[in-house]
Amino acid sequence: MSQQSCMSYRFSSKKNYKTCNDLPVLDSSIFWNYHQSSRTVDIAFRKIKVKESSWVAWAINPTSTGMVGSQALIAFKRSDGVLVAYTSPVISYQTLLPQGNLSFHVRGVSATYNANINEMILFATIQLPNNSTLVNHVWQEGPVVDGFPRMHALSGPNLNSFGRLDFRSGKIVETASRKVNSRTKLKIAHGILNAISWGILMPIGALMARYVKLFNGADSLWFYLHVTCQSFAYFVGVVGFGTGLYLGAHSSGIQYNAHRCIGITLFSLATTQVLVGRFLRPTKDHKYRKFWNAFHYFIGYGTIALSIVNVLKGFAIMDDYKTWKSVYIGMIIGLGAIALALEVFKWCRLICLRKIEVSEENHNNQV
Repeated sequence: MSQQSCMSYRFSSKKNYKTCNDLPVLDSSIFWNYHQSSRTVDIAFRKIKVKESSWVAWAINPTSTGMVGSQALIAFKRSDGVLVAYTSPVISYQTLLPQGNLSFHVRGVSATYNANINEMILFATIQLPNNSTLVNHVWQEGPVVDGFPRMHALSGPNLNSFGRLDFRSGKIVETASRKVNSRTKLKIAHGILNAISWGILMPIGALMARYVKLFNGADSLWFYLHVTCQSFAYFVGVVGFGTGLYLGAHSSGIQYNAHRCIGITLFSLATTQVLVGRFLRPTKDHKYRKFWNAFHYFIGYGTIALSIVNVLKGFAIMDDYKTWKSVYIGMIIGLGAIALALEVFKWCRLICLRKIEVSEENHNNQV
């Protein structure tokens, strides 16, 4: 079902709220009544499309804009069918959201779950922290495993579900999903640099080395094209790798370990390839040249394979860019088709040349 506007929603529990806002991600809405005299707010947080084995949360962070430090209201349905609602201060990204007291007073915490429309609503009355009507708020959903809330998804809407809310004016002052911050821009730059360098130019450089030499007059051209393409890809990749290290070092507790480890591995392989190719390449007639060639091929194709895998992992992290992921996959399929066609051409050419050689040998023997 599509999200119903909060303005037209009616609570079955006869609760009424003067103000509401539809939140931009995770199919959620926030309803409230602000009591100026007591500086309290009656809250109703509504989330639809809730799976029965999921938890939902809404929180205020009095000190920052992210998850750590937030003071949360949690609700989920236990395996025995009991719906639980409680408070939980979030002190780390590894938390299982245990029950605990918040840094400000809260009362009347409860929840409802409507299985017919997969809707969960959290209710509470909170004392505004610091007596300020402008708060940093966070909302979230995640899986329940073995009776405990587990880590939510680390991509797409789940990383954009925070902003600033003014209970007095009723406005969302700032929402992360509507404002591309500098960190998001750096993530996009990181993805573009690495997709172009490691994910596109590196495979093209390998194709040049393997197939340009097939054409007449390209005896040395293939080498210069290969070196130029791979060198440019490497130096752009160095910048992309540097942005990745910076993002990882300044991450607020969220780590993409597989993506990071593959990135470090392929950068190490590529750097080894550059150093060995530049300083340790033996002459064509050297007795160790065949071992160098085997090493060069193994490291080169290994780097390309890891590059493609890691670019796809990067797209999985940046879940909002599925179109670009499809474009990239299309380009890789296109390069694969070109490589297959050139490989067929190469073997057909070799077979033809071999037949010509055999024919000439037979002719010479007859003469």
